[in-house]
Amino acid sequence: MNQNSLILINYTTKIKDTGEVIETTLEDVAKANNIYKEGAKYEPKLVAVGKGWILKALEEELLKHNVGEKFTVELPPEKAFGPRDPSKIKIIPLRKFGDKASEVRVGVEVEVNGQIGTVIAVNSGRVSVDFNDRLAGKTLVYEIEILKEITDLNEKIQRLIQRRIDIDSPVFTVVQDKVRIEIPEQYFLSEGLQYIKRAIANDIMDLIPDIKQVEFAEIYSRKQ
Repeated sequence: MNQNSLILINYTTKIKDTGEVIETTLEDVAKANNIYKEGAKYEPKLVAVGKGWILKALEEELLKHNVGEKFTVELPPEKAFGPRDPSKIKIIPLRKFGDKASEVRVGVEVEVNGQIGTVIAVNSGRVSVDFNDRLAGKTLVYEIEILKEITDLNEKIQRLIQRRIDIDSPVFTVVQDKVRIEIPEQYFLSEGLQYIKRAIANDIMDLIPDIKQVEFAEIYSRKQ
């Protein structure tokens, strides 16, 4: 595997101390571990090696392996989501939650001043909220299989479009160093569409050096 390789992987993530499965690309594993989410897509993850799409320590491990290999990686907190920081546990008056105060209980996520935290205690009108990442301080175990390296130009473009927007069969054309992508009408009013288009264009031009220009077409058709 090399830097900038565009690959597909399957993986399952566990917390080492408990063996709890917290994330997986495999539907049968999700169901077996009671983390299956109705409507979620369970499919191989697209990774551009060296581009920061996954943890740096995982990218370093991928560089040591080849397509078809299965391997296990153990990441201590400092290589995963960092150690727990006691200063990120805050005491907040229950009244600050206003109309939602009755919903505040141990284990729920709350938003305070734009930060998401988890309630760890509620006592005498005060709420202890942990703003650490939920995986901070955890040693994680990743079981990974490298399924494929994508080298075909059209498949690269297709996968990069689908990474940002959920289109089953993206329509696009490639002429010399230009790509033209059609956006289906049902996506025209999607929140953040301009950001999504910019991100797709950046991904394509970053990972396919021969492409110098990306344009988008919003096609309106007469209703029958």
